[in-house]
Amino acid sequence: MAVMKWINRVTSVLLTILFLTTLALSISSKLSGGAPKMFGYEMMNVLSGSMEPSIHTGSVIFIKAVEPAVPLAVGDVITFKSDDPNIIITHRITEVQKQGETVSYMTKGDANDTQDPSPVPIANVIGKYAGVTIPFLGHILTFIKSKAGIVTFMIIPGALLILWQMISIWRYISKMENRPVNQPVAEEVQS
Repeated sequence: MAVMKWINRVTSVLLTILFLTTLALSISSKLSGGAPKMFGYEMMNVLSGSMEPSIHTGSVIFIKAVEPAVPLAVGDVITFKSDDPNIIITHRITEVQKQGETVSYMTKGDANDTQDPSPVPIANVIGKYAGVTIPFLGHILTFIKSKAGIVTFMIIPGALLILWQMISIWRYISKMENRPVNQPVAEEVQS
C-alpha cells in the first residue's frame, strides 16, 4: 500500500506541475502579447540555423531586455525586430556604429557567410541573449501553441488530474464504508 500511495502522490504532483506550467506559459504569452516571460527573461524560440553551432534550431533561448543607455558591444548576441516588424532575429553584433547620439549595430548569424544587409537601430533591439539555451524546448512550445498542443498539454493533464483526484476520493470513501463501525461501549452506572 505504501508504494501505491507514493505512486499516487507522484502522479498527482507531475500532472499538477505539467498543467500549471503550461497554463503559466500560456497566460504569460497572452498577457505580454508575444513570447512568454520567466523571472524577468523573455523566452524565444529559435526557428532557423543562422546561429548554429552556438544556438541550435528548435532551442529556446532566454533574453534580457536592455536599457537604451546600456551599451552593447561587438560579440554580444542580440534579439531584434527586422525591417519587417513581424520578423524577430537573433544574431551576433559584428560592429557598433555611432553617429552623434545615434547608435546602431551591424549583425551576422554565426552560420551565415555575410553580414546582415542593414544596421539595427537601438530602438529595434528587444534584448540581449542571457547565455541560457534549452535544446528542443522550442519544438515543444511551438506544438503547445497549436490546437493539438493545447489539448495535449492543458486539457488532457487537467482532465487526468481531475479524474485521478476523483478516483482517490472514491477509494477513500470505499475504505470508509467498508470499515467496521465502532459502537460506543455502554458505561455501567454505579448507584
